[in-house]
Amino acid sequence: MGLHVYNTLTRKKEEFVPLESGRVRLYVCGVTVYDHCHIGHARSAIVFDVVYRYLSHLGYDVTYARNFTDIDDKILRRASEEGADYRTIAARYVAAFYEDMDALGVLRPTVEPFATEHIPQMIAIIEILMAKGVAYQSGTDVYFGVERFPEYGKLSGRLLEDMMAGARVELDVNKKNPLDFVLWKGSKPGEPAWESPWGPGRPGWHIECSAMGSSHLGKTMDVHGGGKDLIFPHHENEIAQSEAAYGVPFVRFWLHNGFVNIHNEKMSKSLGNFLTIRDVLNKMHPEALRLFVLSKHYRSPVDFSDETVGEAERGLERLYGTLAAGKDRASDPVVAGISEKALQSQDSELYQEIAELSNAFQEAMDNDFNTAQAIGHLFSLQRHIQRFLDRHGQKKLKGPAAALVQRGASALLQQANILGLLEKNPETFFDELKVLKLKVLGLSAEEVEDLIRLRHEARQAKDFAEADRLRTVLEEMKIQLEDSPQGTRWRVIC
Repeated sequence: MGLHVYNTLTRKKEEFVPLESGRVRLYVCGVTVYDHCHIGHARSAIVFDVVYRYLSHLGYDVTYARNFTDIDDKILRRASEEGADYRTIAARYVAAFYEDMDALGVLRPTVEPFATEHIPQMIAIIEILMAKGVAYQSGTDVYFGVERFPEYGKLSGRLLEDMMAGARVELDVNKKNPLDFVLWKGSKPGEPAWESPWGPGRPGWHIECSAMGSSHLGKTMDVHGGGKDLIFPHHENEIAQSEAAYGVPFVRFWLHNGFVNIHNEKMSKSLGNFLTIRDVLNKMHPEALRLFVLSKHYRSPVDFSDETVGEAERGLERLYGTLAAGKDRASDPVVAGISEKALQSQDSELYQEIAELSNAFQEAMDNDFNTAQAIGHLFSLQRHIQRFLDRHGQKKLKGPAAALVQRGASALLQQANILGLLEKNPETFFDELKVLKLKVLGLSAEEVEDLIRLRHEARQAKDFAEADRLRTVLEEMKIQLEDSPQGTRWRVIC
């Protein structure tokens, strides 16, 4: 059926057809760099990272732009509080952003424009709007007159007359209409400023994305994304100023991700439930956070709680656990020339799951990037592989049995990697998980290994009472043991 996406502008699901065959121009609103990113930022970044990955997987040549807002009232306020230059603040939190995104497995976009590097382009758009009579200067500021753009409100579905009727009295008497928004702000003493036809100043927030988007993607882009909170006024204003200036559609498909709630409440500093990405990654493996985000459809709200987070962590462990078991027990070279009939005879259900995974996965993703359904298919295959392994006990698999497990693992990895999942070696993942969980419990790997060694010595000496006591001690420390002919493995349960 091909890729279909829900377009916020038309309020319906549409077949995805880019402006230019084989090429996609994708723009996503980035962050304002004045503080550490929160998990709402994580959701948006992961969602559109998957959009980027999947469009690339489909064979499109994707130019992906995601901006940094590096001049803003919040940045200037933070700089003032710290007695620092605004550029120092911006650079600090750009670096922090990259640390968080790299941890989450978010790919770098094709281009990452900075607002301060596109001031001339912003001024050029404002000049066009002024020449067309859509913008006006009032004092040292320049405003966009919303009444001069008849389609204002088409993205959010709001009628201008209703918005005007419900508008609060504006303190800014320089505006002709309380809904008019600033394009250029005259400079205040001590603030950074750039020269313009209207005097020294700096751009308004909305004009930044219009200028950066059009500079790198053209006057019409295929996809523009961001959180639902940006639909109004930010994206509404982007449409108004861009289309008023250039007279062509600004964006073909608008995509917006849903909010992250904390224990069914809106995340808010005032409620004390505000979580930065770093807060979360101190207790949760970054890939588990990624799986958590993708386990819900991107347009739906997602609730961050101990239960939902724990479910994601356990699910990721099952996926990696099956891969690890398959690698361990089906690692011998497979004899060439094994027939499909021989493979199917090992387990017809597993064989069928493997054969159908790629199409089922793509069908889910083609349905408006339904990662929740796509991940469901991954877990279905994982369960079939694990049942096959369990049925054969602990023995090494050879021939058709080994080949079937290897094919299943390969299919699982191929599709999961499209979502940025299961990209680590299983041993690496479990080592990272151990370190993280031991840190949460305040333990070290050395003291756990010492207790396991003492237990092993007790067993060797046939002091089973002491061995059992040490096992109980470890269990109370939330360390689970698994004895096997290859030795004792352990994992942290928390």
